Amino acid sequence: MKHIVIRGGHRLEGVLPVQGAKNSVLPILAATILHPGTTVLRGCPRLSDVEASIRILRHLGCDAQWQGEELVVDASSVSRWDVPDHLMREMRSSVIFLGAILARLGKAEMSYPGGCELGPRPIDLHLSALRKLGAAVEEKGGRLCCEAAALEGREIALSLPSVGATENAMLAACGARGETVIVNAAREPEIVDLQNFLRSMGCTVRGAGSSTICVAGGQLTKDCIHTVMPDRIVAATYLSAAAAAGGEVELTHVDYRHLSTVTAALHEAGCRVIGGEGRILLRSDGALKAISAVRTAPYPGFPTDAQAILMAALLKSRGTTVFVENMFDNRYRHVDELCRMGADISVADRVAVVTGVPRLSGATVRCTDLRGGAALMVAGVSAEGETCIEDIHHICRGYADPVGDLAALGADIRWEER
Repeated sequence: MKHIVIRGGHRLEGVLPVQGAKNSVLPILAATILHPGTTVLRGCPRLSDVEASIRILRHLGCDAQWQGEELVVDASSVSRWDVPDHLMREMRSSVIFLGAILARLGKAEMSYPGGCELGPRPIDLHLSALRKLGAAVEEKGGRLCCEAAALEGREIALSLPSVGATENAMLAACGARGETVIVNAAREPEIVDLQNFLRSMGCTVRGAGSSTICVAGGQLTKDCIHTVMPDRIVAATYLSAAAAAGGEVELTHVDYRHLSTVTAALHEAGCRVIGGEGRILLRSDGALKAISAVRTAPYPGFPTDAQAILMAALLKSRGTTVFVENMFDNRYRHVDELCRMGADISVADRVAVVTGVPRLSGATVRCTDLRGGAALMVAGVSAEGETCIEDIHHICRGYADPVGDLAALGADIRWEER
């Protein structure tokens, strides 16, 4: 079985481009169904979640092929509206296909999605949005059955600014008559990227990045080429690794504005961080200090996906940092694995208290989820001795080449069969 092995103690230095964003490309892949023609995605990261989405597209009747570094999707022959259970279980975000299939074919059927076990992430907001547009939604034998003779544009007021529900509502609204207004929409940059993609296919949509999004339904008639936005959480991972190990790293193909809360935390910890057009430069001597409490929140607040990653960077900091996880109930599963490496972390409900230790020691640890796995890589580059990370399939869901990327920056890291 394949593992990642890291021998810590090496400064990280160099320039590295950031891959395309996982959380952007997955809803965009679902959106390709809306246009009965061809779309080309540039900068699409080769992730296991992307491959799972491609398998769903092919099952539905699309032709999806890699052509070099580009992914080409021809959705002209979409004919199926069902997604089998084994494909749905491969990733949590597979539910995003619900709105797109419904908009294109007038019905959709699928089971509940799989993915990382981070506690309850109910899809009731997704289903409520579809019902507002006129869809009949039933649960039969553990499967969701949605049908609508004709979707009608309406106002959809979300009780929470859910990213997935906002995206599903946007996709379904593309197939509705009239205008749909989504109130209390999520504001994440990935939703702006989805809006840009829908516009490139001919959809009239505005407001993404604010709390109100307006979508005018109608035929999406344009073939298009779209470049996926950079992955801000991958960028946060490599910045945190450089902060912990020490060194000077410049990331390119990145929007520093999307990372303001993360870079502010690293600056407070003692790093020098400089953001410019399409780049972020970080310098660190590796001697970090504790920072004020980190509280996760919807964008533009501190991202829950970066919580474990920043925690790993601060394990050897001087003083104590408090983390408050406001988004998910079970997002501290990485803590026990970090403690195997000598970290001092105590957890009570949604609060984790990190007290810096003089050193970390390499150990055999296990990925508990995608971002927990990234945290183990950050800890590994700053630990003494060798760290072996198991169950790396979680990491491969969101990082196209984590070993190659960190090695390019000077880390002693390798794939190994054990």
